[in-house]
Amino acid sequence: MMKYLFMIMFMIPLCFKKNIFWMIQFMMMMMMVMFMNLTMNIENFNNISYMLGCDIISYGLILLSIWITFLMIMASEKLFKDKFYDNLFLLNILLLMLMLYLTFSMMNLFMFYLFFEGSLIPTLMLIIGWGYQPERIQAGLYLLFYTLFASLPLLMGIFYIYMKMNCMMMYFMKFYNYNLIILYFSMLLAFLVKMPMYFVHLWLPKAHVEAPISGSMILAAIMLKLGGYGLLRVMIIFQQISMKLNLIWIIISLIGGFYISLKCFCQVDMKSLIAYSSVCHMSIVIGGIMTMNYWGFLGSYILMISHGLCSSGMFCLSNINYERLNTRSLFLNKGMMNFMPSLSLWWFLLLSSNMAAPPSLNLMGEISLINSLMSWSWLSMILLILISFFSAGYSLYLYSYTQHGKYNVGMYSFYSGVSREYLMLMLHWLPLNILVLKIDYSMIWF
Repeated sequence: MMKYLFMIMFMIPLCFKKNIFWMIQFMMMMMMVMFMNLTMNIENFNNISYMLGCDIISYGLILLSIWITFLMIMASEKLFKDKFYDNLFLLNILLLMLMLYLTFSMMNLFMFYLFFEGSLIPTLMLIIGWGYQPERIQAGLYLLFYTLFASLPLLMGIFYIYMKMNCMMMYFMKFYNYNLIILYFSMLLAFLVKMPMYFVHLWLPKAHVEAPISGSMILAAIMLKLGGYGLLRVMIIFQQISMKLNLIWIIISLIGGFYISLKCFCQVDMKSLIAYSSVCHMSIVIGGIMTMNYWGFLGSYILMISHGLCSSGMFCLSNINYERLNTRSLFLNKGMMNFMPSLSLWWFLLLSSNMAAPPSLNLMGEISLINSLMSWSWLSMILLILISFFSAGYSLYLYSYTQHGKYNVGMYSFYSGVSREYLMLMLHWLPLNILVLKIDYSMIWF
């Protein structure tokens, strides 16, 4: 595991050379191929070295992090053309990649917490440094304070576990069980805010709307998954108390998911709509994890991976429109099929994946989660039907509004899509629909 860490670290000096972003992109791709060839023993942590280790959950999320980081650089072509502090931008992206790699591969609970919070700083820098409107400062503060207020109880909980266990290794945590209500709430709250759960989700739409395209991609694809990853790791030590109290989170997340899917229909900003759809998807993931059964853990893991690729691709699509029209408003982004007919196909493919149409990975994840929640209580069927129906509704609403209708007469002439953009969208969509053929790997672990 150390060799990949050093590879990221030795890319950092390259940031300060001129026109070198293609080199970093190439090295990211090379690292991706090397990491894919990592031999995986499915049942336990393996490739252990210096507190770093990898099991099947870490493996999938590290691969997703490298893939999205590579696509972030590809999406930020405009920034490199304008020479808008591009060296610092690359440095920031590599530092973020370093933090994410260490978060997902760290076996020590305290070090995991350190990098879990540390990944916030480069994200904040991305939003404040390369965002679009002056309101980005407020969005950055929302992100910072929501996350930090919730994470202090997590730190206290980790210290309490260390006091009792005299050990912080994640692997040994499954041999212990805690029934303290305060510990349960303090350990879970930080991850639920990061997901984000309904009631503590307000930072997400603000951060997405103000972030540059690269910031939106990493926020949607990876930062939300840190919460899910944390929950999958920590729920092992709260097995008994979870049976009594998890009911609270399932009810909040499912009702919140339904309410937010309705709220998506009220949005007039493309980015805001996609951000709210992320909250809706993550609410089902929280519900699945909280059922504490095989299908719930499996489905939440699959949906986290698929949502990472799908929502990142949707943000790329909205950015392609934004770069040409300089607006994210749905009222002005009408009739795009007249101008970019070939891009209309990608809008349809990614939005159909978002509403869990076959053969996307989202479908597999949602089937597993529905199975899990239905076996927990058949009453959840009502909310699940409504969430699934309305998520298909707002996906088609976004597609029909942007692609059809009378186009805005105030538009200037602009060029159609370039091959870089089509390649970028294809690299989002292909793994999303091909990974469904190798879904058996994730099934073995749980």
